[in-house]
Amino acid sequence: MGMISNQAAIAGIGATEFSKNSGRSELRLAVEATLAALADAGIDPAEVDGLSTYTMDNNPEIELFRAIGGRQLKFHSRIHYGGGAACAPILHAAMAIAAGIAEVVVCYRAMNERSQYRFGTGHTPPPVPTAESAHYGWYVPFGLISPASWVAMQARRYMHDHGATSEDFGRVSVAARRHAATNPRAWFYEKPITLADHQASRWIVEPLRLLDCCQESDGAVAVVVTSLERARRLRNAPAVIRAAAQGAGDDSQMMTSYYRKDIGRISEMNIVADQLYAQAGIGPADVQAAILYDHFTPFVLPQLEAFGFAKEGQARDFIREGNIELGGRLPINTHGGQLGEAYIHGLNGVAEAVRLVRGTSPNQVDGIRNVVVTAGTGVPTSGLILSPD
Repeated sequence: MGMISNQAAIAGIGATEFSKNSGRSELRLAVEATLAALADAGIDPAEVDGLSTYTMDNNPEIELFRAIGGRQLKFHSRIHYGGGAACAPILHAAMAIAAGIAEVVVCYRAMNERSQYRFGTGHTPPPVPTAESAHYGWYVPFGLISPASWVAMQARRYMHDHGATSEDFGRVSVAARRHAATNPRAWFYEKPITLADHQASRWIVEPLRLLDCCQESDGAVAVVVTSLERARRLRNAPAVIRAAAQGAGDDSQMMTSYYRKDIGRISEMNIVADQLYAQAGIGPADVQAAILYDHFTPFVLPQLEAFGFAKEGQARDFIREGNIELGGRLPINTHGGQLGEAYIHGLNGVAEAVRLVRGTSPNQVDGIRNVVVTAGTGVPTSGLILSPD
């Protein structure tokens, strides 16, 4: 068992509406989601003593702390690599609580990535080169300029290695939209799609079609982490943090790890999966549902394999058999995912995992004992296992 296993829990979740034009500042969105999460937990904002977020969020921790009426901030962290860090703030919060550094840690994400700027636009390297930006010099001049193009390269290799097709990716999208269609919070509420719709959607970068790509969304999500002992005394049943991990793999590069022996595999997710199972003392057979980061559909397949739900190269068969939908072996992204609910860089998926544990998901799965949650793929990543008490 890991040292942080079963020490902390998510006691509150909160979010704004998800839209394409919020009409207010990112800081205000962060405040709204944070106050909603604290109200859900029944904890006074003055008691917050820790904050954690991840890069590409424009809200400084101390600005949010001041805006919610915080008094003593004892712990704050900001984890690198954007969406790959979606589960990492919960890891940091659990560590801070287990170590006695903080008692109430809010993890947050707030963005106007559609109305204020376009999150999915092409990459322009900064004026002063850094070690991180330098390697884009090998890609951007040749047209590899957007996240979709970077993922397309790995997706094509996966198809080549394992015989997966565009339809296999499409089935991920169809399942996400089916779940979103019954989730009133989802942007695509009551708007399911068919595989034919997916196949008719335009190419973005082959083999990615429009319906293989997540949304650009405005909105915010926050979760409140505290000790399991305290969480048990609060308003809602705790979502116990049974395991939390971060991982970066061999020759890891930001979305462009093209120099590995195996480009189609996501080795950092294997590292995270191994840690999570070891900490929780469980295996794939003990997991009833999963929230798998779906910024682009092809990356869902190697994630199913990394966690042992399907053998390497066989995720397509697992999906074709209907296993990722309600009633299947492993319903995934019961909120609609980032394809169907909103692209809040994975933190909305953490909130959905909490709902699954509480029994309040719009697409509830029966008999939940463990839910796996993953963060962004193609980058250094993170993951969680959440469970009922």
